Amino acid sequence: MKLIGLQAILTIISHLSFIALAFWAISALHIERLMTFYPRQSRVLIVMLAVAVGFACSSFFLDFINNVRNLGYLL
Repeated sequence: MKLIGLQAILTIISHLSFIALAFWAISALHIERLMTFYPRQSRVLIVMLAVAVGFACSSFFLDFINNVRNLGYLL
C-alpha cells in the first residue's frame, strides 16, 4: 500500500512541476500581446495551454519510466 501512495505523490508532483514549467515557457511567448482586446481570455488561454502541455509531457515521462521498469519482466 505504501508503494501505491508513494507513486501517487510522485505523479502529483510530476504533473504540477511540468505544468509550472509549461506555464513558464508559454508565458515567454507573450500571447497577451496578440490578443489586446481580450486580456482576461488570453490569460485563461495561457493557463489552459500550460495545463494541457504540462500534463501531456508529465504523462509521457511517467509512462516512459514505467515502461523502462517493466523491461525487466521481458527477460
